[in-house]
Amino acid sequence: MAQVFSTINLKGGVGKTTTTVAMADFMSGVMGKRVLVIDLDPQTNATVMMIGEDRWRELNEKEHTIARLFKDALDPDNKRFDFDATLQKGVSNVREAQNIDLLPSSLDLIDVQDQLASVPTGRFYAVNPTELLLRAVKSHLDDYDIVIVDCPPNLGIITLNGLRISNGFVIPTIPDVLSTYGIPQILSRVKQFSNEIVESIEPLGIVVTKYQENSTVHRNTLDRLHTNGNPRVFDTIIPQANQFAAAAEYGGRVTLKQKWGYGGLADKFDALVREVSAALEG
Repeated sequence: MAQVFSTINLKGGVGKTTTTVAMADFMSGVMGKRVLVIDLDPQTNATVMMIGEDRWRELNEKEHTIARLFKDALDPDNKRFDFDATLQKGVSNVREAQNIDLLPSSLDLIDVQDQLASVPTGRFYAVNPTELLLRAVKSHLDDYDIVIVDCPPNLGIITLNGLRISNGFVIPTIPDVLSTYGIPQILSRVKQFSNEIVESIEPLGIVVTKYQENSTVHRNTLDRLHTNGNPRVFDTIIPQANQFAAAAEYGGRVTLKQKWGYGGLADKFDALVREVSAALEG
């Protein structure tokens, strides 16, 4: 069975999406896993990183994005979501990582999310707005070893759809006050949701990103995260590095080292995916 986990933080700019794509690259390229990335973030950053802006625009114009799935729920008499047409296969530009597929996102999710609370419940109340994604992908999950869901920076219905299919979640964060402020809220809300659906969604851990060793704030916040103890902080710390930002640029075929850096960043992500994989396996 596929291991499914979400990445989430309530603050943008913490490296969530770049970390998501890096984990997909390394899980496929180093560990040989079949990986599916589901981009639920309306910022579409993971999508553009993986297929480029031109291809994303083509798909968006044809409504071959995950947004169409949620639009169908709002207009059940006009269902047009096509999983096979939406699924983008072999999307990574990393030569070693040829088994990564993508369900792309759309800016349309911004408007859709505000309307999902009014989704018609259907006959016998069969339609649950937090299970729309589950219904669409359930039969396809076992085509993969790993499924990573890049969630929006909020705890709305679209994020809950991602968590609904997940075994656990990872919180990437810069170790500063603003980036870590929402972590207790994430833990509390996911636990409540987990209890409501009677399914386990475990906090796998915190990934510290963009770490600056010479920053007193970063060092103190990292100490505080370790002291709090819930959830665990992964041993692997992703440092602030130019390559971290450069990797977000879509480009031609490269190796893992070329994309993620020869100066140790690639080794960091290699170590991180092994930690996350171990956490998933329990």
